[in-house]
Formats: sequence, structure tokens, C-alpha cells
Amino acid sequence: MKVYLALDPRTPLTTIADYARRVERLGCDGLHVAETVHDSLAVALLALEHTSGITVRTAVTLAFVRSPTLTAYTAWDLSILSGGRFELGLGTQIKQNIVDRYGMPWSDPITRLRDYVGALDALFDAFRTGGTVHFESENYRLSRMQPYFNPGPSDAVRPPIWLGAVNAGMCELAGELARGIVTHSTNSDPDYLRDVVRPAMARGADAANRADAPLVIASTAIATGDTDETVARERERQRRMLAFLYSTPAYATGLAWRGLADLPERLRSLVRTELWDELPSVLTDPILDELLVCGRHDELPAMLRARFGGIADGIVLPPLGDGADDESLGACVAELQTVN
Repeated sequence: MKVYLALDPRTPLTTIADYARRVERLGCDGLHVAETVHDSLAVALLALEHTSGITVRTAVTLAFVRSPTLTAYTAWDLSILSGGRFELGLGTQIKQNIVDRYGMPWSDPITRLRDYVGALDALFDAFRTGGTVHFESENYRLSRMQPYFNPGPSDAVRPPIWLGAVNAGMCELAGELARGIVTHSTNSDPDYLRDVVRPAMARGADAANRADAPLVIASTAIATGDTDETVARERERQRRMLAFLYSTPAYATGLAWRGLADLPERLRSLVRTELWDELPSVLTDPILDELLVCGRHDELPAMLRARFGGIADGIVLPPLGDGADDESLGACVAELQTVN
């Protein structure tokens, strides 16, 4: 099993280099870069510049707030800079954030993301050959790539594309078009991965007559550390985070799958009245036990093997702490990498 480390989205840019080097020293396969308060591609640049072996994958870069051409230029540059260690994870976000936070238009996300990936493929082909670009779809039309603006021809490694996916339709699209999916912490239940995500990806792969199988990277909610006290603190942090995430309608599928279909509306009612501090109280201990993997570093490999062995191709561990527990975490990473 591949093991990736998450990056706290609020990590200052001045500390990204040191953080990425720690991830590499711990023996991880790669680093996952989210996009909330920093530009994920800028953070990826810093991480790649200061490492030499790990994969750096955006998880995920928001597609609909960027021109495909702008994304393609940056992804191509990062691949060249890193010798092919950069991987581009793309996601749609929700309508409210795209329209109200970014001031960008919204349309059917599956159709649009399909068009977006198609545009990227056309652009990468043009960069590889040094030729022109011709792509036309419902959402994007690209017909101009003069030699002056083309970074090719080049033998650079084509950046693999991953999709962030929650519901079956997007998982099917990922099976058709992407290297694989990075799951969301709200849809990483093993049964959901086995019964919904994997079959949907297989349908997409079959429709595309793929020779290779799409991969699943599970970004599940985990509370861990080297001591029971650290795990308890992380458990409460995750309670707050999950309460916020599950108040978003797009992430309710995983709860319905667990028989908790009434929970999102209870959370949304608090959001509507801006009672943000009361959100965690809705996730009682029994509910949290269903949603969260809790265990010390020495306990975690067995827990994750039992849950994700044979289901996920990779796992994403939570952001690093202050470094005092790096020895126990490194041993955890090495043991997880032996899981099939």
C-alpha cells in the first residue's frame, strides 16, 4: 500500500520546504496538497523544489476556477521541474464556493470536468509535440497555440490526472479518464468503497476499454499520534472538522450509506443560524466511532489493514505534528507499506 502524508492547508509557505523534506525522510511515498487558503500549485512547486524522491499530488486543485490552459502550463512546468514527480489531482468543489467564493460560473460538474480533462489532454499533446491544439466541447474551445506560446516539443513526463470524487457519477468519470481517485474523508468508508466507488470506477474503465485498472487513494478521517493523549486531542479536532464537512449537502452520501441520513440536516440547521461552535456536539461519541479511525502509531497499521486491505491502493495519513513522534510515525509508515 502506498502511504501519503497530508499537509495542513494553513501551513505557512515559509515552512513548506521543511515539511516536505520531513515527509521524504519518513519514507512516505508522497505528499498530498489541498487547496483551501493557498494556491495548491504554488505549494506543490515549493514541495517539489525541496525534495528529490517523493510524489507530490494536489488533492485537489480546483478546476473550474482556472482556465485549462493555465493549469496545463503549470502542471507541465512542475512535471519538468520534478522529473515527473508531480501528479495533478482535480476537483469540482461545490456550487456555492465556486459561485460565491470565487465569483465563477457553475454548470453540470460531471460534464464540465470531463471537458476540462479533455482540454488538458489536448494541451499536453500539443506541448509534447510542439504542435497546435484543437479541442472543442460544450464548455471549452481551444484552437490557438502559436509556437511562441508552446513550451514544447518536449519529452517531459505527462502529469497523471487524478479526480477527487465522492458520488458514483464522478467515480465513474474517474474510472474512464483518470489515473484514479482520491476519496474524501466523508466517503472513505470501506463498504462504500467496495460497493459504490469500485463498481462505478469499473463501469467507467469498461466504457473506455482501459487496459490498466484505476486506483483508489483513501483519504479517510484518522486521529493518531504516539500517545493515547495525543490521539484523544486529535479525535476532538476531527470531530470539529467532520461536523463542518458533513453540513455540506454534497458530502451527505456517506452518512446516508451508514443509516445516518438525518444528521446532515441537523448540522445544516446550525449552519443556517451560524451556530458554528455547536456543530461538534451533533457528532456524539458513538457516531464519531463510526466515522473516524482512532489509534496510536503502533496500532494504526493493523487498523488500516483491516479496513482498507484489498480495497484501497494507498492511504493518506493526517498532517505531521511537531516532530517529536517522527520515529514512531516512520515505523507506522514502513509497516503500512507492506500491506497488500
